Amino acid sequence: MTEARSAPGAVPPAVTEAVAAAVGGDHDDLQRLLAALSAVDARGDMDAARATLRLLAGTPRLLTRLDEHVRWNPWSAPYRSPEVDRLAATLTSPTVGTVAVAVAASHPDGRVRERAVRVLLSRPVPELTPFLVLRTADWARPVRDAARAGLALLLADEPTTHLPAAVPATALVSVRNRGSFALQQVTAALSSAPERLRAEVGRNAPTAQRRVLFDLDLAHGRLRVDDLLAAVADRDVRIRARAAEAAAREAVWTGRLPVLRRLAGNRHAEVRALGLIGLLRLGRHAEVSAVVDDRHQLVRAIAREAARREGVDALAAYRSAVSGGAPGVGAVAGLAEVGTDGDAPLLHPLLAHPDPRLRAAAVRALARMGAVPVPPVVALLRDPAAGVVREAATALRPISGALPPELPWELLADERVELRRAGYRLLGTSPPTLRLRAGLLLVKDPDPRLAERARADVTGLARASVSTYRWEPRPPELELTARLRDELLRLTAAAGPALAARTVERLTDWLRRR
Repeated sequence: MTEARSAPGAVPPAVTEAVAAAVGGDHDDLQRLLAALSAVDARGDMDAARATLRLLAGTPRLLTRLDEHVRWNPWSAPYRSPEVDRLAATLTSPTVGTVAVAVAASHPDGRVRERAVRVLLSRPVPELTPFLVLRTADWARPVRDAARAGLALLLADEPTTHLPAAVPATALVSVRNRGSFALQQVTAALSSAPERLRAEVGRNAPTAQRRVLFDLDLAHGRLRVDDLLAAVADRDVRIRARAAEAAAREAVWTGRLPVLRRLAGNRHAEVRALGLIGLLRLGRHAEVSAVVDDRHQLVRAIAREAARREGVDALAAYRSAVSGGAPGVGAVAGLAEVGTDGDAPLLHPLLAHPDPRLRAAAVRALARMGAVPVPPVVALLRDPAAGVVREAATALRPISGALPPELPWELLADERVELRRAGYRLLGTSPPTLRLRAGLLLVKDPDPRLAERARADVTGLARASVSTYRWEPRPPELELTARLRDELLRLTAAAGPALAARTVERLTDWLRRR
């Protein structure tokens, strides 16, 4: 029989810290997590152990990372983790702890994994169910068969206890080569589960889990139109789109125009598009063509098709709106989509419009039409609005060679981070020497995102400077003067604390051999 679910115990602070570090950490962080789990097992506190496993199960991706880390545990020192062997050795003890069983279930030796699965099934607790789900996709058949038989029995006999714990791990395991079994079992259990249990599973569930539940309810016809309309407000775009599609289809079949109009007025573009398609199928061309200046590209395309059927000239509507002086962003984008080069002058006055959204939209539209007026757009590189600066840099990047050579460097030295980003973007098509200089200047930038981007680019250039194999591309040629070489060597040394030692070494060697 399954043990009763214990009251939530106290997770040791060391485990909480180790879990937080391991979520996006490296090998060493996972090793520290293993050490923390071993310490929990050594304490013998059952409540703390089960609370620890619940914490791990609450982060399914960490669970799978830990599983892969333990399974690839090297066979020899110094990299082999002693914690894995110590925990696995306790499997033969009648008082083996749940943490030891969980870690041993990922042991690199298939015989140990099979033994851990059998111990797990002899005293099943919901905190261990995610680890059992992982083993249903094991490459070793004895392990896989034992885990599959156990999971099927647990979900059939006690779904209330084990189903909520199985679903999150199943959503990740299902993408593995042998992950279909767990998905089939959990799907079958969810299909026959009472509404109360399905609601419990879906409460505060991760996105993948909620998608499975929604698809099941939709496939079994449990959702009415009102339920579907409520689901179009979901935070997940896939659930919104699926709900809107089902609601629109039902509304078209039954001629329920209010439902389609409600969808067409939704704030999410994927929902609006489905509502408009439904109206289009019912012949409501005038209603659909009225949103030809919608802010989303797909919606505009649907509206233009309705306008064509209605005999309305969408291009003339765009020209009229843009010439009016205060068009919507969608009208500006629509003109760029269907207009000609001769329409570009209509957009020039918007480059000085007081609304920054319109200034940015005008720059974006002119770039799409291939008709960027260089002097006024260069002036927008120092616009007060960050969005306008970004669009101006993006529009000028393909023609950055025609710009004043000192302009990007002036932007790199500016106090505003959006101007430094613009300068760096403009230098993205420059020769390697200039890109390296710009990256080295920004690796210590106060803006963490810009500094990270610069570090990544500098690291990439350093890796490209070495050709280990004959089939690898040759290192890029550096056009260096003695003065520029000295400057780059000085910048490399100054950037050393922000870069990996190997990167600094490669850059130094690369620069000195030129």
